[in-house]
Amino acid sequence: MGSTVARSLAAGLRRHGVSDVFGQSLPSLFFLAAPDERIRQVVYRTENAAGAMADAYARVSGKVGVVAAQNGPAATLLVPPLAEAYKASVPVIAVVQEVPTHARDRNAFQELDHGKLFEACAKAIHRIDDPARVDDYVDAAVTEATSGRPGPVVLLTPKDVLAAAVPETSTRRAGYGRFPLDRYLPGEDRIKQVADLIATARHPLVVAGGGVHISGAAAEIAELQRVASLPVATTAMGKGAVDETDPLSVGVIGYAMGAYSATHFVRPLVEQADLVFFVGSRTNENATDAWRLFPPAATYVHLDMDPVEVGRNYESVRLVGDAKLTLRAITEQLRAMSLDVRTAAREQVVGQIAEARARHRERIAERATADGSPVRPERIMHELDALLTPDTIVVADASYSSIWMSNYLRARRGGQRFLSPRGLAGLGWGLPMAIGAKAASPESPVVAVVGDGGFAHCWSELETAVRMDLPVTVIVLNNAILGYQKHSELHQFAEHTSAIGITRIDHGAIADACGARGVRVDSAAGLGDALREALGSGRTTVLDVLTVADAFPPVSAWDGDAVLGELTAGAAS
Repeated sequence: MGSTVARSLAAGLRRHGVSDVFGQSLPSLFFLAAPDERIRQVVYRTENAAGAMADAYARVSGKVGVVAAQNGPAATLLVPPLAEAYKASVPVIAVVQEVPTHARDRNAFQELDHGKLFEACAKAIHRIDDPARVDDYVDAAVTEATSGRPGPVVLLTPKDVLAAAVPETSTRRAGYGRFPLDRYLPGEDRIKQVADLIATARHPLVVAGGGVHISGAAAEIAELQRVASLPVATTAMGKGAVDETDPLSVGVIGYAMGAYSATHFVRPLVEQADLVFFVGSRTNENATDAWRLFPPAATYVHLDMDPVEVGRNYESVRLVGDAKLTLRAITEQLRAMSLDVRTAAREQVVGQIAEARARHRERIAERATADGSPVRPERIMHELDALLTPDTIVVADASYSSIWMSNYLRARRGGQRFLSPRGLAGLGWGLPMAIGAKAASPESPVVAVVGDGGFAHCWSELETAVRMDLPVTVIVLNNAILGYQKHSELHQFAEHTSAIGITRIDHGAIADACGARGVRVDSAAGLGDALREALGSGRTTVLDVLTVADAFPPVSAWDGDAVLGELTAGAAS
């Protein structure tokens, strides 16, 4: 090939720490060059799934995720996962082949205006037209993806330019592929102001969002929690940011705090807060229960790398900066202050959280230990939770799966990863995100919790997991309905459309056909053994669990709904 743009592109990405690219054959010249740069090609089945793989890879590895695709229809399938990465602040670079420059704007085969296609779901879009500037555009793309608020960037590569000779050998050595690329602090006066607020607050509450994971600030938030005796809750994106077995850890709060929620009985702690400290949170609809959860009279502090997000929905004391450095600075300030108020409150707060946990365990016990067939989702989560280790990565699809995971599984350490597509909440990404997580952390057990509706979107990627030797365990909640859709329609309209019923699929047979291991679980009695065997098998395994159709997680807005109450009674019987 000689020294070409394709080779320079591969070398430039490797310089930034890229060791894996999710891609099929195109851009072919790039993938022919990739092995010489020790870049593994993880070959997917669909671009939609590949974008989700790159997203999860970035979340787990702390490095930029890279996905590649052909022009036209393949490129259009990258829009949903890039939109998820954009909303969830995940650095992904999409390398997209374009038609040759001489054919541009002539209705060439599969030509599309990729600039317009990606402008709503990318931080930046660059086209490599000049062979002398490959490094310029690679460095720009990686820098934009990993700096400030991380996000996706698109690199467009015309087919003929990829084959063009590069005039000079690169002398660049810098690597920007880990995030956050730049860490900076708010001013000292603002740090002291927030420390004063924490030290004197009677009922403070910290809410850790996904930004804590982005910053790698789990140790810092744990130390702040310990030093200032602070209760710490998380959003769904922030789950795992703190050890949920810690006596000061509240759990996941937001729109799923209904009667059977793990955090239902801790509502008074949230509602009485006089200081709410958001760390790396978008304060979005789900995390705030449609902005109704937190008391209007509270004082708010908001820490985030994105100045536009700070104070977006709650007028706040502004902390624009990196979570890791800022939390560390606040904690150091607090060490030099009197913390008598916080120390005196610790026992009461710990007792309040412990009582809430005990009341939840008592309320959920019947469901979590229910025998018989079909199996209750709470029982599935109960059995899975008992097998989790601090190194287990759990991935949930959107819809109900994310809520089951966030409510009924516990993080065993700060920084443990529980991934779900909550940026845009696209359905079907549970399996591909699990594959991306496994590629990023091959030694970690990876479990995906998916519904049968979502699993159908991407079950073809089972073959990817088998072929690429990326073994994951997939738990399919097989209830033969689109549950969230059905129950949401019943809640809103007291009737549902005909679209909610789907065929009862044998997902174990699909797994077997792909070379994976398929297991049908039709009763609670065999669930625990099946899970243990799957996790210890070293093979991609699909547990197809026949699940109670009308069991639904504790969405707060649905408490007291008469129509759903009748379904609950039927599901219990």
